[in-house]
Amino acid sequence: MKAIAYRRYGGVEVLETLDQPQPTPAPGQILVRVKNASVNPVDWKLASGALRLLSPARFPQVPGFDVAGEVVSIGPAVTTFAVGDRVHARLDDRVGASCAEYTLAGLNVTTRMPERMDFATAAGLPLAGMTALQALRRCGLPMQDAKARVLVVGASGGVGHLAVQIARACGAHVVGVCSARNAAQVQTLGAQEVLDYTKPDPYAGQAPFDIVLDCVGGSPAPFLPLLTAHGHFASVMPRPLVFFHSALNKLRSRKVHAILLKATAADLAILDDLFTRGALRVVIDSRFPLDDLKGAWTRSMSGRATGKILIDVA
Repeated sequence: MKAIAYRRYGGVEVLETLDQPQPTPAPGQILVRVKNASVNPVDWKLASGALRLLSPARFPQVPGFDVAGEVVSIGPAVTTFAVGDRVHARLDDRVGASCAEYTLAGLNVTTRMPERMDFATAAGLPLAGMTALQALRRCGLPMQDAKARVLVVGASGGVGHLAVQIARACGAHVVGVCSARNAAQVQTLGAQEVLDYTKPDPYAGQAPFDIVLDCVGGSPAPFLPLLTAHGHFASVMPRPLVFFHSALNKLRSRKVHAILLKATAADLAILDDLFTRGALRVVIDSRFPLDDLKGAWTRSMSGRATGKILIDVA
């Protein structure tokens, strides 16, 4: 089978096309013929070697964690899926490998796609959607006593644009932060207000927020004064300062959370249900063929993508 992989750490130049044997599913696994994958910043960060202490590569490493496709084979004793099922998943942290014609998916991270969901949407949803869902849940959404005020920083990005919709589905008043060129898009996703981060003081006049969700990897410090007395700040791209602030949570009423995704089929099913109800959609920034994964990574590295970058495999 054809796969894109890298044999050493580096940038887009390390990606190459390889011919690899088709994998065989073990117990608790299914073999998926990949229709679409999607690009997430973690893909090229892992390839760069920046995260090698946390997640070392297994060369040759096939990148990619989001996958959508059809089941072509099932592992021993697997009864929950059948050949021909349309499925999507956020693949195992230690393996990944969605940028190939076939890949293995664990039952614990895989769901059947809703009937009306296409493969592009299915591939764009898992990692970013579950990250947004788990971050908002960690911050206490939905709130039982009152409508929450939620600020989404980076509201037009892969995680951010899904977070806006999930927060709205939970009944929150959502304020999105993005550039002026993406303001209309964020409004169509449900944000009641949109702030232009390029303005000198974009948060002037805003009432305190119950939740600030940072999807761009900034410091918590500038946002803590914007929180209510018992508000929450969460970062889906946590840097060392976020972990430092989170260590102080027991000492103060305003909480800081570093969000590290734990993929589960149960959470993916929640996102599928939101899609079925018409409350969630995936915005597609661009699409690239598998042979141009370099181009897709370059687009992701630019930081200019609005929504998700997809890979057309089949």
